[in-house]
Amino acid sequence: MDEERARRVHRTLKGKTEVSLKQSIESRADLADVYTPGVGVVSADIGADLSKVWEYTGKGNMVAVVSDGSAILGLGDLGPEAALPVMEGKCALFKRFAGINAVPIVLDVHSAQEIIAAVRAIAPSFGAINLEDIAAPKCFEIESTLARELPIPVMHDDQHGTAIVVLAGLINAAKVRGKPLADLSVVVNGAGAAGVAIMRILASYGVRSICAVDSKGIISNLRSDLTPEKRSLLIEGVIVGGRDGALADALVQADVFIGVSKARVLTADHVRSMAPEPIIFALANPEPEIMPDEAYAAGACIVATGRSDFPNQINNVIAYPGVFRGVLDARIPKITEPMKRAAAEALAELVDAPDREHIIPDVFDPRVVPAVAARVQACSQ
Repeated sequence: MDEERARRVHRTLKGKTEVSLKQSIESRADLADVYTPGVGVVSADIGADLSKVWEYTGKGNMVAVVSDGSAILGLGDLGPEAALPVMEGKCALFKRFAGINAVPIVLDVHSAQEIIAAVRAIAPSFGAINLEDIAAPKCFEIESTLARELPIPVMHDDQHGTAIVVLAGLINAAKVRGKPLADLSVVVNGAGAAGVAIMRILASYGVRSICAVDSKGIISNLRSDLTPEKRSLLIEGVIVGGRDGALADALVQADVFIGVSKARVLTADHVRSMAPEPIIFALANPEPEIMPDEAYAAGACIVATGRSDFPNQINNVIAYPGVFRGVLDARIPKITEPMKRAAAEALAELVDAPDREHIIPDVFDPRVVPAVAARVQACSQ
């Protein structure tokens, strides 16, 4: 990545999206139609029948991209102002890939209840809410509460967008590896927002052996320091209990490593200790848990990262535009677990002949958004 080029582009653009008019306003008649007195008639109609807001306004194609800046893509808690370029970028991708109008909203409040209240207050303007870069564990409460209370879809993309693409990639990686996905032994390093969502979607898809590792070691019922979210993974049977030790212990004879943690925590010796031809998803950004050449040299069958300069990029932009396109077009009020699994299957199926360097469709593949949107909609019927 050329850091100076990135800075120059941002300085030049001063924001990556802008507001444009759908109709020119060149006469008093135009003004009367789009503003006063015409809007009075339309507002009265909506006041009498709230469902008309979808017919008369842009709500049905408008997404709020909301963050408090507490977990900015690999940089941590830098605050709302530092989150703004990321949210603007997310909005640009919504528009580029799915034709969705999105608004970046950064909040200078940081408790779960304050964020919930702020999003609840602005929700009438939007057809859906995309939560972004909000730290765990508060992100879990924020998403679950808003999804339960609001009549529009809410998704924390760091959790579920990432989980959808990981599942899609692993479906195809299992085909290349020649072992059923349900039989793979999986180690997930990192139990924050993305890690928890990945474990849940894999378990719901039938993966039976998932071991979770956080900064203090293997997550098990032998530990007394677990957060409620981590404890729930054990109670619900998402991860296996009864084990103890560090990452090195968890990896012995494992088939799959999924890292959503930090750079360089996975070594060549770790890879060699795994089952023959292991699958490595090293997704830490900007530097992965292990570089692909090191993993391959140690015997890996497939390596995926979060980076665009290596094959097999696991990037949530492959998932969320299609998911939101689908729910907005069909006016679906909730994004469900079956929809997420269906989205992953749609992505996996777009790779006609998976191989070591092609387990996930390209982000610029024009089939991606329509395929995901259609499968999400089919799930709701």
